[in-house]
Amino acid sequence: MKIPFFDLKRQSASLRGELQSAMQQVMDSGLFIRGEKVARFEDQWAKALGVEHCVALGNGTDALYVVLKALGVKTGDEVIVPAVSWVSTASVVMQLGAKVVCVDVDEQGLIDVKKVEEKINPRTKAIVPVHLFGQMADMIALRAICDHHQLLLVEDAAQAHLSSIGGKYPGTTSDAATFSFYPTKNLGAFGDAGVIVTRNAVLAQQCRMLANQGGLARNEHRVLGITSRMDELQAAMLLVKLPYLDQWNERRRAIATQYNQQLTELAEILLPIEIGGNYHTYHQYVIRSKWREPLREYLQSEGVSTDVHYPVALPFLPILRDLGYTKEEFPVAYLASQEMLSLPIFPELSDEEVQYVCDRIKKFVEGNVLTAIQ
Repeated sequence: MKIPFFDLKRQSASLRGELQSAMQQVMDSGLFIRGEKVARFEDQWAKALGVEHCVALGNGTDALYVVLKALGVKTGDEVIVPAVSWVSTASVVMQLGAKVVCVDVDEQGLIDVKKVEEKINPRTKAIVPVHLFGQMADMIALRAICDHHQLLLVEDAAQAHLSSIGGKYPGTTSDAATFSFYPTKNLGAFGDAGVIVTRNAVLAQQCRMLANQGGLARNEHRVLGITSRMDELQAAMLLVKLPYLDQWNERRRAIATQYNQQLTELAEILLPIEIGGNYHTYHQYVIRSKWREPLREYLQSEGVSTDVHYPVALPFLPILRDLGYTKEEFPVAYLASQEMLSLPIFPELSDEEVQYVCDRIKKFVEGNVLTAIQ
């Protein structure tokens, strides 16, 4: 059996008629930028999260850059980020001239709130937690820290589509949250797309201006901005898919449960843990093992595709090398980067396929494969 790590073709095939109809509507309209479908998606995504404002942009990286710029992050400031994330979480801070300050993570890869305050100083401007793999960071604790120190709180929710903690979605307890709709996300476009959500009307307007070359109308350039707009085609695809997101998330959770039940007795494998109060949407299902590379190679030989997310933790990327971080400063993040392995998880994956993956992992651990390696 061949098990892909991710297969967009299955999802597209199941929605072919709806997607083709939406695509045709965009073509017939002759309006490809700043049209009705973008406005409608902004409205529907804001309502889904329970926030007042949504600003659609070209991608999730631009969304994070624009909102931090709108909030005044600049040269001389420091921004606290977790040590495990995609590079964009750090790179946008640097592009604004600010310093990236990394904080080690907990065992689930989320920012360790117990270690945040020791990184705060008079130059600290904001904290950017990342809701890694579909599970939200401790927003209650982070909100309290930001309120105490008068800091901005911006959520990188690129992997947390309708994830929640304590019943609250991204953007409802922070200054703003940003999302990516890259095709492989839980809600994916047919290309790049992203949004900013916020409860602050003034901030939303500032973000909209910055993403439209500094103005809300044509030939109006009030501030120095960029061009980053979600196009009508991406909005049309997202509008088709949005009604299915809840059931897709539930299917991901069912697959995660199947993995948990099948693999829980394997001492050599550490499984992800859903922290109390979280609604984990499992953008990725990530196990950990000191035998990651042999396991990955074995699964590949058995037809199972896997992936390694963040094999290099943020503090050790070349772009942050000048900060002089050492692995001793980030023991959890460093070890996680050596051990994390992402298993196939997408809504169209069948129970039979999940069982096949589990059986092969069990064979690796319980059979002669691991014994031979040792």
